[in-house]
Amino acid sequence: MLKLYIGNKNYSSWSMRPWVLLKQAGIVFEEVRVRFDSFDAQSEFKRTIGAVSPTAKVPVLVDGDLVVWDTLAIAEYVAETHPDKKLWPTDAKARARARSVCAEMHSGFTALRGHCPMNIEATLADTGALIWRDQAGVRADVQRLVDMWSALLQEHGGPLLFGEFTVADAYFAPVCMRLHTYALPVPVPAPIKAYVDRVRALPGVQAWIDEALAEKDFLDFEEPYRLRHTEG
Repeated sequence: MLKLYIGNKNYSSWSMRPWVLLKQAGIVFEEVRVRFDSFDAQSEFKRTIGAVSPTAKVPVLVDGDLVVWDTLAIAEYVAETHPDKKLWPTDAKARARARSVCAEMHSGFTALRGHCPMNIEATLADTGALIWRDQAGVRADVQRLVDMWSALLQEHGGPLLFGEFTVADAYFAPVCMRLHTYALPVPVPAPIKAYVDRVRALPGVQAWIDEALAEKDFLDFEEPYRLRHTEG
């Protein structure tokens, strides 16, 4: 059985991608959650995951004696070993386009990722409004998403980016979480909100959300925007 090592579901956007891909595709796997305590070299997290992966990061997919530690590589491996699931579009040009947008997500959108860390449990619309006002890079990243998603939805007719569920939708699921948490963009175009809502409603995504909300494992270093109140 495949074994997938992940971090905290509330925060770990990279872990979410392969987990949702496997879950939504109905591929059986064993989940191993390695709790974020810190990312220092001597942390329990680093020691645990470092014993599995040379990068000491999540996610990591283990299949027998094979270790795959990059999200795109995991997606490619799963698609190759489960061709019946059609995790990439069947059309060659659409498949190349899907790989392109996933690679763009893999290496880009740094302003959005940096200023809007994934936090599924939180509601941060007020923070999102300030970020939207002050961070031109975030506005540029979100506009690129709006343009990309709008074009793909129009070209393929929806309901998802390439019609049916593919790696691309799993790859952008954490972005949908961010846009929901921070209420971005301002205002939200109706087709984009509808796509975000459809992704959030996918059974694999909803399962991740439910389990993230059940964690109740809030970490100060992952909570730069949460308002804290003390009694006394």
